[in-house]
Amino acid sequence: MKGIKGALIALASIPLIMTLGNSMLLPVLPQISKELGINAFQVSMIITVYGLIAILMIPIAGYLSDRFGRKIVILPSLILAALGGTVCVIAAWFFTGGIAYWIILGGRLLQGVGAAGAFPIVLPLVGDLFKDEKQVSKGLGIIETSNTFGKVLSPILGAYLGTLLWYAPFIAIPVLCLISFVLVLLLVQKPKTGGQAAKKSLGQFLTAIKEILHEKGRWLYAIFAIGGICMFVTFGVLFYLSETLEAKHNLHGASKGFVLAIPLALLCLASYGSGKIIGKNKIVMKWLGFGGMALLTAAMFIACFGENIYFIVGFLCLSGIGIGAVLPCMDALITEGIEKDNRGTITSLYSSMRFIGVALGPPVVSLLMNRAHWVLFGTMAAVGAAGGMLSLFAVTPSKETGE
Repeated sequence: MKGIKGALIALASIPLIMTLGNSMLLPVLPQISKELGINAFQVSMIITVYGLIAILMIPIAGYLSDRFGRKIVILPSLILAALGGTVCVIAAWFFTGGIAYWIILGGRLLQGVGAAGAFPIVLPLVGDLFKDEKQVSKGLGIIETSNTFGKVLSPILGAYLGTLLWYAPFIAIPVLCLISFVLVLLLVQKPKTGGQAAKKSLGQFLTAIKEILHEKGRWLYAIFAIGGICMFVTFGVLFYLSETLEAKHNLHGASKGFVLAIPLALLCLASYGSGKIIGKNKIVMKWLGFGGMALLTAAMFIACFGENIYFIVGFLCLSGIGIGAVLPCMDALITEGIEKDNRGTITSLYSSMRFIGVALGPPVVSLLMNRAHWVLFGTMAAVGAAGGMLSLFAVTPSKETGE
């Protein structure tokens, strides 16, 4: 058990560091825009390109982790993420303007490839570590809390680093990735490649995945979509808040970072609490997930009716609590509902949808910000409502996940 606790600490460092490597940039995006002479949509692509390449690479990483083992995929991926951050630093240090921007996008592309083989593989690996479903749920709650804590810390740390040097958050990325690499190398034992997945040909493996999706697709696709919606709203409203605090309220640096961290801190606490509450009860997972989506939808809808910054931050806090309640439930349902041999691939598809949300949030919001205030938050409410309907009608654990 002591070895498992050490492994869980090492694995929890991955979502923390991957989140920092991406979300730390949110508070300094306006600063990057000014330094490189690019517009809001172009600077949002620094977040989006990271997510887009990860979307494409995550399923491949999931397959490789099922076939050859989790650790053998995670370690090189952390090195790639570190290299991507290094490319961004070189671009900022030696180049300016459009040239620096395009090289930074290239570095973010490489970082996204690394991220694809790191955080998404953590979810199935936690499922592999524990035999008891209650322990799996608790472990996944810790992982999701670590992920969310990274979001809490990132605006504060990113904003502070931005006051020192506009590209300082890029410098932190390779350092953090190497720390995680060492922790995983020393504390996580090499998982058994075992299982039938290592013995199957690619064709047989793809056939097995197709059969799983055919048999369990109704609730799996719903969970995929809910995960994407949660990340879309999270990164969309963070982008909105970052831009608004700087442009309309003249908040910069650590002050802005602390404001951004408030709804994220509540999201983090809700994730931790949700992971402890759900245990192995899939019915509780369903209804807590639905309740979280309902809270998110209500908060976004009410936010349509006011532009006061205190009013907006208050309802963003409520939406953060809702999202925090949802994510551990979806993680546990999908991890515990799939056999170990195919768990990496299926959870990687789920992670891909989450990255789609990460990728779409900032650019969509950057375009909606040119429209009326109610259009932006009405869109978020509509998306949340769609997720709520899916959690209510499509996620039926008593029938499909074996409860």
